[in-house]
Amino acid sequence: MALNKQIWLTTIQENFYPDNSFAVKSIDDSAFVSVKTVHIPNAGAPSGVKINRTQKPASVAQRTDNDLTYDLDELTTDPIYIPNIDTVELSYDKRNSVLTNDRQQLQTTAQQNLLYKWYTGGNIVSTSGDERDAHTSATATGKRKKITKDDVLRLMVLFNQDNVAKEGRYLLLDSVMYADLIADLSEKELWAFQNSANTEKGILGQLFSFNIMERSQVLRVGADGKSLLEWEKNAVAGELAAGLAWQQQCVSRAQGEVKMFDSTDNPLYYGDIYSFLMRSGGKYRRFDKKGVAAIVEVAAA
Repeated sequence: MALNKQIWLTTIQENFYPDNSFAVKSIDDSAFVSVKTVHIPNAGAPSGVKINRTQKPASVAQRTDNDLTYDLDELTTDPIYIPNIDTVELSYDKRNSVLTNDRQQLQTTAQQNLLYKWYTGGNIVSTSGDERDAHTSATATGKRKKITKDDVLRLMVLFNQDNVAKEGRYLLLDSVMYADLIADLSEKELWAFQNSANTEKGILGQLFSFNIMERSQVLRVGADGKSLLEWEKNAVAGELAAGLAWQQQCVSRAQGEVKMFDSTDNPLYYGDIYSFLMRSGGKYRRFDKKGVAAIVEVAAA
């Protein structure tokens, strides 16, 4: 009787992870990652200026500064067990695959958490385009208005009116919102957009002073258009997708080294156990929340 042959390849198909290059477009507070709370002093209102002052002596006032703080979070992976037999019988390196994937998942969670920290809950521009299906989850129902180039233009006006520096502006959109924006550009506008790209830095193009970036998912908010819904929590029918815009000097990140814990040749499990830890945090840097805004989908009637 003939025997069927089975072949195990020496490489394994790994998991995919989102693009997290947006995180470096911020002020790096990682030097303070060993502390619990980071303080960001914010200057109070400047002194008033009068033309042709008549009242002398002038009245004297004291400036009141603001103290903006954020706490560092501790992110840990669930311990994972690799039986000894997996290191002997398998044709691929399972240990290396496990360690690589868990490190990347830890980094992905840290960067998603950073987007939550940067979101201010204010300075919101609503989408105004044609209708399409909700896309944030299978639970989300109904139609949503697409993002348009005019929405990005209104975002630029918002930043300009707040005197936000034009250099270092970024807009991060999820994959569907990014596709909507590209589809709204004329052929000439699309050509200019693509020719302003810097893919090495994760920038897909420039539009109305913003460096446009894309990630598989960015943010989602409730049906009220502003309350943050973390991706780790249950989806709701009326949830809305949101993109995030910021100026580089107006947001902070603090991320420590990834620490690995290991118990190799564990006598109780007859194998190896690994886990990872990383401290991470961040926040918008201004007490008045200027320089950070969200583009939020509108539920179509």
